[in-house]
Order: sequence, then C-alpha cells, then structure tokens
Amino acid sequence: MERQNTTARKPDWLKIKIPSGKEYLLVKEIVKKNKLHTICSSGHCPDMHECWGRKTATLMILGDICTRSCKFCNVKTGHPMPLDWKEPERVAHSVNLMNLKHCVLTSVDRDDLDDGGAGIWAQTIRKTKEQNFGTTIETLIPDFDGRPELIQQVIEAAPEVVSHNLETVRRLTPSTRSRAQYDRSLIVLEHIAKSGIVTKSGIMAGLGETPNEVYELMDDLLAVGVTVLTIGQYLQPTKKHLPVKEYITPRQFENYKKIGLEKGFKYVESSPLTRSSYHAEKHIK
Repeated sequence: MERQNTTARKPDWLKIKIPSGKEYLLVKEIVKKNKLHTICSSGHCPDMHECWGRKTATLMILGDICTRSCKFCNVKTGHPMPLDWKEPERVAHSVNLMNLKHCVLTSVDRDDLDDGGAGIWAQTIRKTKEQNFGTTIETLIPDFDGRPELIQQVIEAAPEVVSHNLETVRRLTPSTRSRAQYDRSLIVLEHIAKSGIVTKSGIMAGLGETPNEVYELMDDLLAVGVTVLTIGQYLQPTKKHLPVKEYITPRQFENYKKIGLEKGFKYVESSPLTRSSYHAEKHIK
C-alpha cells in the first residue's frame, strides 16, 4: 500500500472546495429555517458543496445528539432531547422546498428509545414519499442492536436504498466503534439484502487496516448480499478522536475500486474524499 507520512501536512489530493453556488445556498437556508440537522454539516463532509449543488442532501433525523461515542465520529454524544413527532412532516416539507432529486436520510443512534427510533424512521420515509413524488430515498441506518423487527420497519416504508456502514475492518472494529459489532452489522445487512432492496455499506481507510483486510471485508459484504460499497479516507475531526494512521493514495483507492468491481459489487465509490452518500443518486439502479 502506498502511504503518506501523517506527520506532514495533508496531501494535495485532500484539499476541498469552499462551499458555494446557488443550489448550495438554497439548501443551507432551508436547513437552517426548518431547524433540520444534516450529517453534511455535523460530519464536516468534504462533498457537501457538490452534493447540495446536484440537489442531493443527507438529512439527519432523531436530533443531533448520539447515545454512542464512536472514536471516529464528530456528531455530539450525550443524552438526547425527547422525540419530536413533528420532525417527519418538517423533513418532508423541506425536501419539497429544496426540490431534491435524491434524499439521503440518516440518524444518530437512539439507544435510549425502546424502538431505537424506528417508528420515526418509518414515518419520515413515508411522509417524504407522500409529499415528494419522484424523489428517491436512501436510508443510512444504525444497527438497531440487530433487532430484525426494527430494521423491518424501515424496509416496509420502502426506500429505494438501505445502507448500514461497517465503518472499518473486523480487527479494528472494537477500537473504533463504541457499541456496534462487526458480525452484528453483517446480520443487519443480510436482513436488508434478503428483502430485495438495494443494500449498501461503507468504510473509512487510513485507520491502520491492511489491503488484505479490506479485501476480506469485501468478501464478507458480498456474502450477505451487499451490492454497493463506498470507501473514503478517514480524517481526524478533533484531537480527541482517533488519529489518522496513514493517508491512502488516490492510486490505492482506484485499486480498491477495481478489485471491488471484479469481486462482484455493482457500484464501488472509492476515493480520498468519498463519503457514504457520495453519488448516492446513482446507486438506486
């Protein structure tokens, strides 16, 4: 694997554009006015300007405080606010105002709730579909502790794509994810795939994984029916988070894409700046 010294400045290929443009500013204003949360902003996503400019946005439901504290994630952790049952209507209305062609919904983990937030998830999908004819939806869901009846609520609301991220290879999962388990995530993905919905997952590179471990992860995902994979460079949000072990070169990301497609994935998005919802609108096919 080609590596970049992580004590040096970030390599040129990780430079990002300053968000701008008419569509970007419109989405930003609607998000603010309707008191919505986006993982685009919370996660400091480098693709935000491009996605919002293409009328694709990732909205985060169930508040902005997560009950888990994964060591790579910049979303706030702690005790969440009570459920807002008006949120599904607000999200649906905002998607309409933004005139989104494709909407990605994600959420914080809500381990404080009996249903993990599955009820709000299902209602948000249905409301969004009712008010936005022609808008396609991807859901990037938590693991719901692997409970099939909760995952099924999301499936039955009929989004076009259901995604759940493995985040990293098996060996690094215990030191990277606070509660989620590698095998449990595979069980979640298998349940989704068996429903017939397009099933997707994503990982970060640069946490210390080896190429062989990434290839093994690809095999694990394919074995449970995942057809879409995203791979992007991990970037340390703050000094409190896991450090970057290595900057993976664009050439290696291209190699991951090539091998992933050869192994059988229908789509592989793999580049330094790729994030879970990058080019998400392409994955509904």
